[in-house]
Amino acid sequence: MIRDQRETTGQQSAPDPDGAGTSDAPSRPDGAEIRADQVSGDEPLLAARVHRPSDLVRLLLGILGVAVVLAIATFAHGTTEGLEDDIGKGTGRAPTLLINFAGLASSVAVLIVPVAFAIERLIKRDGLRIADGVLAAVLAHGVSLTTDLWVAESAPGSIRDALTQQAPNGSITDPVHGYLAPVIAYMTAVGMARRPRWRVVLWFVLVLDSFAVLVGGFSTPFSIIITVLIGWTVAYGTLYAVGSPNVRPTGQHLLAGLRRVGFAPVSALRTEEELDAERQDRGRHYLVDLEDGPPLDVTVVDREQQAQGFFYRVWRRLALRGITQRRSLQSLRQALEQEALLAYAAIAAGANAPKLIATSELGPDAVMLVYEHTGGRSLDTLPDEALTDELLRSTWRQVHALQSRRIAHRRLVGDAILVDHSGAVVLTDLRGGEIAASDLVLRMDVAQLLTTLGLRVGAERSVAAAVDVLGPEAVADSLPLLQPIALSRTTRAELRRLAKQRAQRERDAVVEASRAGKGPAGDGSHAVLPHRRTVRAEKKAVDEAIEEAREEDMLAQIRRQMLLIRPQAPVEPARLERIRPRTLVTFIAGAFATYFLLSQLTHVSFHDVINEARWGWVATAMLFAALSYLGAALNLLGFVSEKVSFVRTVLAQIAGSFVKLVAPAAVGGVALNTRFLQRSGVRPGLAVASVGASQLVGLGLHILLLLTFGYLTGTERTPSLSPSRTVIAGLLTVAVLVLIVTAVPVLRKFISTRVRSLFAGVVPRMLDIMQRPRKLLTGIGGTLLMQLAFVMCLDASIRAFGGELSYASIAVVFLAGNALGSAAPTPGGVGAVEAALAFGLIAAGLPKEIATPAVLLFRLMTFWLPVLPGWLSFSHLTRKGAI
Repeated sequence: MIRDQRETTGQQSAPDPDGAGTSDAPSRPDGAEIRADQVSGDEPLLAARVHRPSDLVRLLLGILGVAVVLAIATFAHGTTEGLEDDIGKGTGRAPTLLINFAGLASSVAVLIVPVAFAIERLIKRDGLRIADGVLAAVLAHGVSLTTDLWVAESAPGSIRDALTQQAPNGSITDPVHGYLAPVIAYMTAVGMARRPRWRVVLWFVLVLDSFAVLVGGFSTPFSIIITVLIGWTVAYGTLYAVGSPNVRPTGQHLLAGLRRVGFAPVSALRTEEELDAERQDRGRHYLVDLEDGPPLDVTVVDREQQAQGFFYRVWRRLALRGITQRRSLQSLRQALEQEALLAYAAIAAGANAPKLIATSELGPDAVMLVYEHTGGRSLDTLPDEALTDELLRSTWRQVHALQSRRIAHRRLVGDAILVDHSGAVVLTDLRGGEIAASDLVLRMDVAQLLTTLGLRVGAERSVAAAVDVLGPEAVADSLPLLQPIALSRTTRAELRRLAKQRAQRERDAVVEASRAGKGPAGDGSHAVLPHRRTVRAEKKAVDEAIEEAREEDMLAQIRRQMLLIRPQAPVEPARLERIRPRTLVTFIAGAFATYFLLSQLTHVSFHDVINEARWGWVATAMLFAALSYLGAALNLLGFVSEKVSFVRTVLAQIAGSFVKLVAPAAVGGVALNTRFLQRSGVRPGLAVASVGASQLVGLGLHILLLLTFGYLTGTERTPSLSPSRTVIAGLLTVAVLVLIVTAVPVLRKFISTRVRSLFAGVVPRMLDIMQRPRKLLTGIGGTLLMQLAFVMCLDASIRAFGGELSYASIAVVFLAGNALGSAAPTPGGVGAVEAALAFGLIAAGLPKEIATPAVLLFRLMTFWLPVLPGWLSFSHLTRKGAI
């Protein structure tokens, strides 16, 4: 727990406990409130153990290595056999004396080396590491036994052949060495690999033991690799779970390090802030008082803090094109050298930056950077009236000085811009910058600072100051990078917060205008069917409220201001993303789906399927698939009070078959229908509400039909009207999920926010539709027709291959499979729908030989064949301006 007081070391007295008297405690340079902790002694605020992200990375790499080895053993059976034969022939020529010596020496070394290291650590009073090693060894032994049991009982034959063989004594060798894996886990957990001499001994023991068991015929090459990976993985998993001993430098180390570089420190005040995820790797900051001279700003960076945000940086490096920092995988020494180089380069370029005066190591796992003290306040803490135009231009001049020498700051946010006591702007936090930066990165700095200043003083003043210093050309070139993905993490969070506030204000304005427009209805003059003039007046009031409440986001305001200065400026966003999270999820899901389909298709003979298919039922399935588009059109039109062409609505539903090929099923259709209604004359807000209302009613009917047919399925084989166990389990699961959501505050807030936003737009539209019973019946009837057409299409697909199931069972299978397909991230639910339908039909009693081709025929009729008509419809509606 960090205490809100100042405790110092050396020749400084403690503060008055009553708070009387004066204190000469220094304040934060940026004027922010600080929290201090004692830096002398054992520095109790530092945790005794830390969970290092590097241990987690090694754990994941070990698991990945085990999976790769098992995959090679499974799919490259011939390669593994050839490798084992080659090694067997080579080792068969080894002298018998060498084999016996290697076996004896390795057996002795495996026992002596761990004990010797344990004695050495105990002498140096480092018993915690030995305890960690023993725990890792025990867990590795358990994992080894579990793996042996799995290989012997359940593993595929190819894996068993790759990990075991017949020993010279006639028995079968173990897949994992029961003693070698624990030894590797022990040696890794106690940190032998970090000491050069012991590292040599470790590798010698491993190579010698591997040679002995391979030559002696007591192991296979893949068994050795799996043994090493299991020991390595279990060790790092143990270290990450229980934590590693904290070796961060204490306050005494800091003071001693300052004395080594020629300073005479009196006291050190550690300033601790609540850091966001983007700044967790910036190190610990100290304000150090000297015996003579001004104070110093000292930054201490250790391996644990440097690893903070590692996964985020790696993801940014993989996902983005050329704008990520090159420090994602830096060593501690490289980080020190880069920050020192940037500090010197920034001052040499003429920019105001903290002056680096010394660097030093603080043990093997930390470094120290000493700067001249810079007093002042950060841009975030300055009041609005202090942000004058001259201050903005001064900020841009500092950035211009850096860019003139092709130096990129990479984090021009408010807390990195300091205003000292004389009013001069100082650029701090240069650790993440770049030397010899590319044009893209330099323009990204401009875009970032435009947004940072715009959030404080508005887009107009931010752009004007930038143009005054950099010129219109340089500012205009940054507009393609003015997009959230190119900005800092904190800036993106601020933009999202403002976007939520704008959306809430727009919703409140719409609801208020709708209530005001319906106010006169209370006198009963148009209680059932409102007069058209009243409806038009209400719609006009809602439109005016939307226009008044609509606000541009900050990025759009900056673009607009820049276009006023330079109309020909490029505004098309640059393509920065190499891969999106949705694309990655789609790829992984598609890979699993392909594997599932291929495994199912291996049991199907397409020649027999085609010859035995009943083509009359195939034609029937095609007819019902076509009928589903009429139901979809009625479903949409039922929730639109405006007049919309029925033919074009049907064409829009057919076009959705093409759109679903490149977008998830639950996303593509919604976007297309919304766009179609807007092009048909429906206002944007009402178009979204109409599509949302149709989706809401469709969801309700879907759940109702699933429960109804599930109940009927449970009563098919029993005379009593008792529901099936599946339905009961489903209802209990839903009830438990509801209880969890209502009990957890975060989930409750998330759901309530989404439901509130849904009711703000959809419910008024539903109330409007309920005043028109014909429209409501059209929407509900269209939904039922669409669901019935799909169920009959699946039934016809089953009958086409000689199968037969009850309609209730088919309906349950389709409704459940369709729900999974809508939630799947793959386009059109590819893979998820096929897997769910095939599994459901087989569980309902249909043979696999019939269920698999029936599902493929159903998907062919409802997803693949409509792609070409969908593309033609999409092209036609696009040419007509209907979408």
